[in-house]
Amino acid sequence: MKDDFFQALSSPYRREIIRLLKWRDLSAGEIAAHFTISQPSVSRHLEVLKNAGIVTSRRQANQVIYSLDLTAVQGMLVEILGLLGREEAGCESEA
Repeated sequence: MKDDFFQALSSPYRREIIRLLKWRDLSAGEIAAHFTISQPSVSRHLEVLKNAGIVTSRRQANQVIYSLDLTAVQGMLVEILGLLGREEAGCESEA
């Protein structure tokens, strides 16, 4: 399991960024507008989330747009369920 994934979740700022991105893709500026911390601090939090595989980014004109990578998040949830001895979601009802 990726330790950086759990480290990324340790910050309340990063958890809030994840909450913002669950609804739609946002530019770095749009994300920063939700916080009272500096734009460079928000950028550092976004970089941690990118390195953990939780968010992805793409350049659109002169902006960087961030998206939540649901595939990576779902993969980590499956691993967590495995640690708890649970079957993958949806497999339990097939028995």
